[in-house]
Amino acid sequence: VQVVESGGGQVQAGGTLRLSCAVSGLNSSPYAMAWFRQTPGKEREGVACISWSGTNIQYGDSVKGRFDISRGNDKNTLYLQMDSLKPEDTAMYYCATEWSVDCGTPWSRESGVRYWGQGTQVTVSS
Repeated sequence: VQVVESGGGQVQAGGTLRLSCAVSGLNSSPYAMAWFRQTPGKEREGVACISWSGTNIQYGDSVKGRFDISRGNDKNTLYLQMDSLKPEDTAMYYCATEWSVDCGTPWSRESGVRYWGQGTQVTVSS
């Protein structure tokens, strides 16, 4: 199974970025997907989660109203549209496939993740 993120980069505060994630080799069963992020010295933080059907979407409080998570029609592609970026959004962003078909409770628990990507760096300058 491969989980590959792309789309990270450097942007000024107030700018936008769109992250993508492609999953291959995982055809056994439906799964939810999520984005997490981490900065050095801090725990990994849940950013957003989307269920297999797309009907259940969850966001971390710090990104609500600014970020939008979506899945491609093939279900194996994940996106994160990030608007109104802030310097505190600077982090390594990780794509994850969940064990469950739905976002769990709490959805941001790392124990629910089956596969992780390698991460893509997002840097927001002030």
